[in-house]
Amino acid sequence: MANIPIPSVDSERLKSFFEQFQVFGLVNIFTGGTLENLSIVMLGLGPYITATVVLQLLSMIFPQLELLYKEEGESGRNKFEQYGRILTVPLCMLQAYAMLSLFQRQGVIGALNPVFLFSSILTITAGTVILMWFGELISERGIGNGTSLLIFAGIISGFPQNALQIYAGLKGGTFQAISSIIFLLFSLFIIFGVVLITEARRNIPVAYARRVRGRKMYGGAKTYLPLNINPAGVMPIIFALSLLTLPSMIANFFVGTQGQIGNFSQKVVLFFQNPIINGVSYFILVFIFAFFYTMVVFDPKNVADNLKKTGGFIPGIRPGETTAAFLNHTLNRILPIGALFLGAIALSPSIIAKITKIQAFQFLVGGTSLLILVSVILETYQEVKAYMQMQEL
Repeated sequence: MANIPIPSVDSERLKSFFEQFQVFGLVNIFTGGTLENLSIVMLGLGPYITATVVLQLLSMIFPQLELLYKEEGESGRNKFEQYGRILTVPLCMLQAYAMLSLFQRQGVIGALNPVFLFSSILTITAGTVILMWFGELISERGIGNGTSLLIFAGIISGFPQNALQIYAGLKGGTFQAISSIIFLLFSLFIIFGVVLITEARRNIPVAYARRVRGRKMYGGAKTYLPLNINPAGVMPIIFALSLLTLPSMIANFFVGTQGQIGNFSQKVVLFFQNPIINGVSYFILVFIFAFFYTMVVFDPKNVADNLKKTGGFIPGIRPGETTAAFLNHTLNRILPIGALFLGAIALSPSIIAKITKIQAFQFLVGGTSLLILVSVILETYQEVKAYMQMQEL
């Protein structure tokens, strides 16, 4: 599906479009390269991710949604996920219309008559729903997170082509030797940094009280509670990209409209196309979402309550609210390091591409791509290892 394009695509104009607007090159990473081909699944899993972001933001405003997600167990989370699937469809239709209108104005595709426009929107929406279904099947019946694995596969599939582009540029003299050396050094540095930060954690000692039952003694074991420097993984970058492109997509609906609405929409589109403004907004959103997503996936109060119920405690810290406050304080000290790292990784492809003039950097070894690859590989490895231990293989 990623290689079946919609009709009347001008490939040369499409190539120049992605060279001009690099933010869409980053969006293309998360669609698995489908946007760059203008395929029938050109939006990838973007609308589904955006729907999830919107619902999680709404859960902070509406207590009923938060209660559904956190306190009603498996059935509540299933309902929450179902709401995300339902919201994905209208969001996908809106984004499909906005993207088709944008590509038409840029001359990438031909004129869209109503029948062709409607059928294209339905096809693109169906493609996203199918990918969403594939991802859920992988998560349910396979090993690892299906959404992450689909994005992972899309990034990996573009490696051979991008490697050939760099080789051709070096052979043809397009890339200078000094640029190639800088490219290589930054590549190694980013690989090292991604692995280091992904695996870095603060281990908090946890002890369990001894219990005597009859003539046997239970408990007394000591273990550790790991707090990752980057507990949110790559999700803040995905969330930030989803929200960063949303205003431009909505504004594209009204570009060309007469009056103040059309002028304002044009200004919004130009505002977010500015590389400096786009880069600063991207960094700020990634930093904020690193804290936000950590709040969603890690609740110090719940961890403290679970430790108390199982007889565990942190030496020198009272169980209950004092433990929750200690965990929250520790998390707030290490989380800014991970958030700053994520922001730097998010901006690294554009910065290095400017320095080295090697545009393939952001697709081949861009920090965002590497962060996804390393995170997915490590996560899948841990799940395979846990499965083998469970099966005693």
